[in-house]
Amino acid sequence: MSPVLDTAFIPPRDREEVVRNAVWESMVAVEIDHGPPAEDISVRIGLGAVGPLKICSARATAVTLSRTERLARKDDEPAVTLGIQMAGSSMVVQNGRECLLEPGHCAVFESIAPYTLLYDEGVDHRFIRFPRAALALPDRLLRDMTAVALGPGNPVASLAFTYFSQLAVTEELHGGGNADAVVEPSVELLRAALTTQHGNSGLAKAPLEATLGLRINQYIREHLADRDLSAARIAAAHGISVRHLYTVLSRSGISLGDWIRTRRLAECRRELAGPDGRLRTVAAIGRRWGFVDATHFSKVFKRTYGISPRAWRDQNQPRA
Repeated sequence: MSPVLDTAFIPPRDREEVVRNAVWESMVAVEIDHGPPAEDISVRIGLGAVGPLKICSARATAVTLSRTERLARKDDEPAVTLGIQMAGSSMVVQNGRECLLEPGHCAVFESIAPYTLLYDEGVDHRFIRFPRAALALPDRLLRDMTAVALGPGNPVASLAFTYFSQLAVTEELHGGGNADAVVEPSVELLRAALTTQHGNSGLAKAPLEATLGLRINQYIREHLADRDLSAARIAAAHGISVRHLYTVLSRSGISLGDWIRTRRLAECRRELAGPDGRLRTVAAIGRRWGFVDATHFSKVFKRTYGISPRAWRDQNQPRA
């Protein structure tokens, strides 16, 4: 996501007003209390949208954001915002709770109730704003889950962190058919993260099933280099049968063997052309990504890319 606002190009006397207007118009009305004086304020904001989801990626000097009671009462379009902590730490306060967010954590806060976001160390955060109605969750559950750290202790929340932190900055997903394709899975993944964290198994069942394909794909990506990656292992990791695994993948038009092989070949191709492409033999790079037989690896690589892995490396890594 490219910055659409950078205070480095704004006169110090205008920075506070420009930042305030950008946040109010693009995301939500909040009071903004900058820590440093005007001449030291530094803010870089990138904005985007995925269908009805609004996205903001921000880096800034220390600041406190406050959604006051007056502003909350004026809310014409109730929303739930997911805050994603990329670096440093921050504090979220709402509904009588406060939580500390560290890298790898995220939390939600509602626009219909006052909240405070404290960034004493500066901001390195991504925000995704969901229409409250789209989540279709009970009011009580949403109130219970505001200002609650969603993190590594919940595997669905961990997946949500990885997924949404990438969604926020992947411009190719912010328009056209790609955006249409990810809106519903994005809503269901946040539903799954909140309901599993809350412990409501009844409400969690539907979003967990809806996001099963996402979670399977993420698991495969994380274990591509494992030689024992198999349908049985993937199914066991998600508490489903192998048959159900194939059913879920077929809904997305995915053939498991082809999908794994294609991504392993892509990793080999990337590594062979990378700066360390000559530090290992071609066969060693193939083995690293699950191709045990060097001859088979070369044949599959050439059939896929029209060039042998050795020739591809030589083409991208000229000998000294």
